[in-house]
Amino acid sequence: MSERNPSELEDQPLVPSEGATRLEMTHERREQLRLEGSLRSMQARARVEKFITRCLSGFIYVAIVLACLFLGTRMTALLMAVISWMCASELMHIMRLAGRTPNEFIGLGAAAAFPLANLLPSYYTALVWVVMVAAVALWYIGIPKINILDVAVTIFVPLYTGLMLSSLVRIRLFDPGWRGGLLALAAFGCIWANDSLAFVVGSALGRHKMAPRISPKKSWEGFAGGMVGSVLVWLVVYLLPICDISLPICLLTGVVQGAAGVLGDLFESRIKRGVGIKDSGTIMPGHGGLLDRSDSLIFGGLAAELILIIGGIL
Repeated sequence: MSERNPSELEDQPLVPSEGATRLEMTHERREQLRLEGSLRSMQARARVEKFITRCLSGFIYVAIVLACLFLGTRMTALLMAVISWMCASELMHIMRLAGRTPNEFIGLGAAAAFPLANLLPSYYTALVWVVMVAAVALWYIGIPKINILDVAVTIFVPLYTGLMLSSLVRIRLFDPGWRGGLLALAAFGCIWANDSLAFVVGSALGRHKMAPRISPKKSWEGFAGGMVGSVLVWLVVYLLPICDISLPICLLTGVVQGAAGVLGDLFESRIKRGVGIKDSGTIMPGHGGLLDRSDSLIFGGLAAELILIIGGIL
């Protein structure tokens, strides 16, 4: 027997049976749908509540980022250290679901240390590298049950999170004042605009799937819309008195960072798909985990730094 759509059941004509009035049957049917959460009014309310929750958590996230960016380089480094630590924690959890046993103490410590090392002379980043690798080697030698895959994961997690997200700290170090804050904001804003326009355009016009086995909702139409958003953000940078950046470098930064952000999103989706989970965590209601919000920044920030270095800005 085929299943009936709840909305069809709600609208189904009533045929009063013996001993039951039409009003009683309507009440009983609606009670059943209410218990199942299938009433159209309940479904509409749930969608609205989810949208409001998503907007509120996103607003809080953006407000914290803006505050830290314009409070200075130290607060930016601290923000990225916290984000890196939390992203690494979520990724460690995913790796454990995949059957690996990474050393969280070493991995999380290194993930937080990489962004902070950018406030010190350049050799401190190399020092974090050396200490991390030495600690992992001693851990591997001292505990026979640990295998080389656990070692690889322990090293990979802080490199993927802390080291790559450090690029955003270095962009902020362009200038200790408001110019550095705006340049770093452009690196964040490029990814935010890409995500937002990709969602809007993809929802309205998306027909051709980009990677259906990894991220079924992504489409090439959405990708094109997102790229327009990324380029527009860097065009604003060109028009504002932030730095002496040429138009070709602005356009190139928007294109490369936008494409890298999509690659980062797909990369993290592939990791989650491998263990059969939808979100990396629950810290941001309506969005998932912090890694879900930072996956595009991880690749996109590094790409933006590279083009700005090539263009002579950093």
